[in-house]
Amino acid sequence: MTNILVLHGPNLNLLGLREPDVYGRMTLEDINQHLQTLAAAHSVKLRIVQSNHEGVLIDTIHEVRAWANGILINPGAFTHTSYALRDAIAAVDLATVEVHLSNVYAREAFRHHSVLAAICVGQMSGFGWRSYEWGFLALLAHLQEE
Repeated sequence: MTNILVLHGPNLNLLGLREPDVYGRMTLEDINQHLQTLAAAHSVKLRIVQSNHEGVLIDTIHEVRAWANGILINPGAFTHTSYALRDAIAAVDLATVEVHLSNVYAREAFRHHSVLAAICVGQMSGFGWRSYEWGFLALLAHLQEE
């Protein structure tokens, strides 16, 4: 069985309420439920964690290094600032796909750079909640090809 860690970064617990014109109206629970259904259809086990705290995300990455085959991560604002999160992902050497609900390249200039992108197998952004779905499917395909 394939095991995938799904990490949601800061402020994603407010999905559905926070700037719905940018992030959509689906809640984080809606997205998680959709991912669980998708994972079950592909015989994948998920571990899903959301935190507003960088250290919790890093600790979770460390904890799953022997369990997970890959990571699906929406690092939120940590995308642009967290070298510690980048180093944690690099340290565990797990295939990682970065996802974003909005098209970060069509937004403020500071959002155009990801410190994580260089260590990820790919990035999916701009498709709302479908960024998670398509990121999951891309990660799964990558893992199956390895």
